[in-house]
Amino acid sequence: MRSHWPVRVLQIGILLLIIVAGFGQAVLQLWNHLMPDIFGLRPITFWQAVGLMGLSWILVGGLGMFRGRPLYSNHWRHRMAERLEQMDPEQRERLRQTLGSRCRTDPKD
Repeated sequence: MRSHWPVRVLQIGILLLIIVAGFGQAVLQLWNHLMPDIFGLRPITFWQAVGLMGLSWILVGGLGMFRGRPLYSNHWRHRMAERLEQMDPEQRERLRQTLGSRCRTDPKD
C-alpha cells in the first residue's frame, strides 16, 4: 500500500495558506476602510493585517479550540447551577429578586 501522507500534508498546507490569506485580506480591507475614517489611524499593509489577526487570535483565546472543548461552552451555566444548589431557599429568592429588578425590560414594572 502506498503512503499518501505527503500529498495530504501539502493539501492541508495549501488550505491553511488560503485561509490565512483570505482572513488577512478581510482584516486589511476592514481596517483600511473603517479605521482611518473613524479613528484617524493610518492604513496597514497585508502583513500587518496578518500580524494583527494572529495577535487578536492569541489574545482572545483562539488556541482554545485545540484544548478539546467546544469554542462556546456552557461552563458558566454549570457553575451558576452549582452555586444555586449551594444556596438556601432564602438566598436564592433574594438573588432572583435582585437579578429580576436589574434585568426587567418591561417599563410598567
